[in-house]
Amino acid sequence: MKDMDMQHMQHHDSHDMGNGEMMHMGNLKLKFWVSLILTIPIVVMSPMMGMQLPFQVVFQPWSDYLVAILGTILFIYGGQPFFSGAKAELKNRKPAMMTLITMGISVAYIYSIYAVIANDILHTKPMVTDFFWELATLIVIMLLGHWIEMNTVMNAGSAVDKLAKLLPSTAHKLVDGQVKDVPIADLVEGDRVQVRAGEQIPADGTVESGATSVNEAMVTGEAKLVEKRRQDQVVGGSVNGDGTFEMTVTGTGESGYLAQVMKLVSDAQAAKSSQENMADKVAGLLFYAALTVAIVAFIVWLLVGNLALALSIAVTVLVIACPHALGLAIPLVVARSTAIAASHGLLIRNRDAMEQVNKLNYALMDKTGTLTAGNFKVSEYQSQTDELTDDAVLAMMAGLENGSSHPLAVGILAAAKEQQVTPKSATDVHQITGVGLSGTIDGHTYQIVSAAYLDKQHLSYDKQTFDRLASAGNSVSFLIQDAAVLGYVAQGDQIKPEAAHLIKSLKAQQITPVMLTGDNPQSAQVVAHQLGIDEVHAGLLPEDKAKLVQQYQADGSHVMMIGDGVNDAPSLARADIGVAIGSGTDVAIDSADVVLVKSNPNDVVDFLALARQTTRKMAQNLWWGAGYNVITIPLAAGILAPLGFILNPMVGAVVMSLSTIIVAINAMTLRLRD
Repeated sequence: MKDMDMQHMQHHDSHDMGNGEMMHMGNLKLKFWVSLILTIPIVVMSPMMGMQLPFQVVFQPWSDYLVAILGTILFIYGGQPFFSGAKAELKNRKPAMMTLITMGISVAYIYSIYAVIANDILHTKPMVTDFFWELATLIVIMLLGHWIEMNTVMNAGSAVDKLAKLLPSTAHKLVDGQVKDVPIADLVEGDRVQVRAGEQIPADGTVESGATSVNEAMVTGEAKLVEKRRQDQVVGGSVNGDGTFEMTVTGTGESGYLAQVMKLVSDAQAAKSSQENMADKVAGLLFYAALTVAIVAFIVWLLVGNLALALSIAVTVLVIACPHALGLAIPLVVARSTAIAASHGLLIRNRDAMEQVNKLNYALMDKTGTLTAGNFKVSEYQSQTDELTDDAVLAMMAGLENGSSHPLAVGILAAAKEQQVTPKSATDVHQITGVGLSGTIDGHTYQIVSAAYLDKQHLSYDKQTFDRLASAGNSVSFLIQDAAVLGYVAQGDQIKPEAAHLIKSLKAQQITPVMLTGDNPQSAQVVAHQLGIDEVHAGLLPEDKAKLVQQYQADGSHVMMIGDGVNDAPSLARADIGVAIGSGTDVAIDSADVVLVKSNPNDVVDFLALARQTTRKMAQNLWWGAGYNVITIPLAAGILAPLGFILNPMVGAVVMSLSTIIVAINAMTLRLRD
C-alpha cells in the first residue's frame, strides 16, 4: 500500500503549467516577485517597440548593456516555467499557451541581444529596434496570471493520499496464538488478524470467528451497518462495530480494495488532464498562425527588400503575437468567478471543468449523502401490544439506547426529544454481538433486535408492516421482552428538501438525472420515484460507477457526477465535471472539480448558472485577446504594404495595451444572475 501511495502521490501545492508539467506554487510566487524587480529597471530604460516613453531614462551605451544583462537573467530565470511547459506541450505534439509564450520571449530576447550588438558594438545604421520591454512585461504578466489562478482556485489535493489514510498504521496479527502488532505493510495474504471493537479493518479479508456489525459507509456508500459473521467478506478501511472478530487477510497492497480504488482515481485524473481548455486551443492556433505568417513575410520581404528588413518584419510579427492579453484573459475571469462562487457556497477546484457545462447531457448522482441526508431519522414507531402506548415503546427504546453513538440510537433519541418523550431509566445495558442490545427497565429485561433475529428465533411479528416499511427504505428495530414483540421503530434516510428542485432544474436544462448508488434497489427506487428520476443503477461498487460514467461518455455524451463518498471518488475524477458534497469524505472532495461547501444539492444549480456566465466571459476575453493578434499580425507582416501601409510597432504596442485593459474590465463585470 505504501508503494501504491508513493506511485500516485501528487504534491499539494503544485500547478499544471502545461500538459502535465508541474510548477510549485512557492517557486512561482518567488519567480513573479524576482521577475517584477528585474522588470522595473528594464521598463524604465528600454523603449516600448521603439517608442520612447516619458518616464524612461537612457544613458547610452551603458543603459543598453545593463538592460541586456537584466533581460538575460529575466529570460533564463523567469522564463523557466514556460520553457518546461512548452517542452511538455511539444512532446505531446500539442503546442498551446506555453509554446506561444516561449516562442514570443525567445524571439524577443535573441533579436534584442542582436540589436544591442548591432547598435552599440557594430554601430549599424539604421538602428535596430530591441524588444526587451516586451520580453519583460510578457514574462511578468504571464507569471502574474498563473499566480492569480493558483491563489483563487483551491490547490489540487491528493485523493490517493487521503485513501491511504483510511487504513490504520498497524494490525493485530495472530502468531502462534499470540497477538502481535505489526505494520499493515507487513501483512500478506493468508495472515490471521484480530480486529477489535471500534477499529478500522486493516485489510480485505474473510471473517473466521466472531460476529459484529461493520460501518461500510466510507467505502460502499451504504448508510446501514452491515452484519458480519463467519465466512463473510470485510473491506479494509471500513469501521468495525462493537464486536471483536478474527479474519484471514485476502487482499493487501495493490490487490486490496482501497488500492484498486486509488488506481481508478489516479487513472481517471490522468485521462481527464488531457482535456484542452479554450485558452490553450486559441494559443495553439495563434502559434501556428504567427509562425506561418512570420515565415511567409520573411520570404516575401527578402525577395522584394533585403535581409535586415525581412528579419525585422518577421520578428515584429512574432513579438506582436505575444499573448499579453491572453495571459490575463482567463485568470482574471477565474479570480472573479471563484470569488462569486465562494459567496454562494461553492469551491471551484478546476476551472477547466466549467467549460464543459454547456455540453452536459447527463447528471449522475449518488443517493446516500447527496440526495438524502445520509443519517437515520425515525419515520414511524408503534406499539404492538395493548399494555403499552406508542410513546411508551419509544421511551423504553430511547432509555436502552441512551448514551450510545450508534446511528440508529442517535435517530431514536432524536425522535424522543422531538416528541417530548422522556427516555426510561435503563440499567445493565450491554451489546449483544450480531443481535442488538439488552437492558433492564423497572426490573424487567428488554431487548432491541432486528427482523433477522426474530426470524432466526422463530418469533412472530407483523411481517406485512415490516415489508411495507422496508420497501420504503427503512431500517426497522423491534423491542421485545422474552418471546413477545412489544413494538417497533422504523428509521429511514431522509431525502434532502433541496433535492427535488435540483432534479427539476436539471430536466429544465435538458440534462438527464441518473441515480447511482451502492444501496439496495428497493431503497433506490423509492427515492428515485419521489424525486422523479427515471434512470437508476443500484448495488454498485466504485469500479461500477466509474464504468458507468465511461459508458455514458462512450457515445460522446458529457457527464457530471455528484457524490460524497470514497466509492464516488473514481467516478468524480472520471466525469467531465465532478461535484463533491462538502460534508463528504476528503477522498471525494480531492477527486472533484467543484465542492458544495454547504452540502446543499441545490447549489449545483448555482454552479451551472455561474459556469455558463464564466464560460461566456472567458470566450469574450479570448476574442478581445486574440482579436488584437488577428488584426495586428497580418498588418505587421505588411499585408497592406501595396497600399503604402505597414503597421508601426508603436501602434501595435498601444493596441496591445488597450486589449489588456479591456480584458481586465470585462472580467470584473462577471455576475451570477439570480
